[in-house]
Amino acid sequence: MALPLSGVRVLEMGTFITGPAAGMMLADLGAEVIKVEQPAGDPFRAFRGGLYAPHFQTWNRNKQSITLDTRTPADRAALDALIATADVFIQNFRPGVAAKLGVDATRLRGLNPRLVYCAISGFGATGPDRDRPAFDTVAQAASGFLRLLLNPAQPRVVGPAIADVMTGFYAAQGILAGLHQRHSTGTGCTVETSMFEAMCHFNLDDFTHLLSDNQLMGPTSRPHVSQSYVFQCSDGAWLALHMSSPPKFWENLALAVDRPDMLALPAFASREARIAHYEDVVAFLAPIFATRPRAAWTARLTELEVPNAAVATAREVLDSPQAKALELEISAPGPMGDFHTIRSPLSFDGERSLTVTAPPLLGADNDRVLGVARAAE
Repeated sequence: MALPLSGVRVLEMGTFITGPAAGMMLADLGAEVIKVEQPAGDPFRAFRGGLYAPHFQTWNRNKQSITLDTRTPADRAALDALIATADVFIQNFRPGVAAKLGVDATRLRGLNPRLVYCAISGFGATGPDRDRPAFDTVAQAASGFLRLLLNPAQPRVVGPAIADVMTGFYAAQGILAGLHQRHSTGTGCTVETSMFEAMCHFNLDDFTHLLSDNQLMGPTSRPHVSQSYVFQCSDGAWLALHMSSPPKFWENLALAVDRPDMLALPAFASREARIAHYEDVVAFLAPIFATRPRAAWTARLTELEVPNAAVATAREVLDSPQAKALELEISAPGPMGDFHTIRSPLSFDGERSLTVTAPPLLGADNDRVLGVARAAE
């Protein structure tokens, strides 16, 4: 299967998540992505001993790995030879570090004017916070997003590295736009984003409510309005409902829980009433859902077309008939045994990409890639 970015060469000098995630998005679309690592490797490699941690594997499939220390003349010359053949360069250093390593936009685009150069930072290239260190939780907090996830009764940081991943997505989007522009102009460009900017945009609904209606959202604002709930069933498993606004969902839920009189209660009388009395709705429904196992509830709710899903574990997802029908899990031989992952969610002309290359060992492609580059010096 020919993928849309086949023939595009990307040099990724990224570490941890933001830069590698952007590179992986492009690799999943068919780009040749060469990961340029320091001799010690991407620090994410060693997060669980050795140099092949699950953290590293997550964002580095479909790539090649070479090692270069661009502070040395020989390795910088080798990189320059590769830059001449590249379409895209990605780095996620703090501002100023790229120049110290000799991989700043001015120098690299001077070597290859067609290069689409992507720089990812924590807080942006300008402003009083440009030199602040930024990690996922910092970016979530600084952008206003983290407060929407905190349970006021027991505030704890929860969930995956959303800011890191979303910044990678935005960077990949910018790179694709840069490649499209180059198709028209023949000249590359410098694409810049930061974790702070990306998460502010991802948090757009929060800002829109403030700017358009002077509303300050909180952790329960969206669940209340969207009528979203989670309930624990008799077997200890959890179930999620997203009732939204159509009255039929609530009418069918009343049938599903064998309480056809439920909607006559004041807390259920209208959408506005359910929003205002959200906790009363929870208090009414929670004991009912606690009377049966989750499988019984999901079958009943699905039969009546009530929007629901099990709050599934990763194993439950992969074992589900839907995941199997969509061939979500794919695998390939890897340096540490078979590598299993989730395929790209995109299909083209009805075809899914079901092939993958395992994340590379550190410097696995030095001979092949750098042999050619050094021969070109």
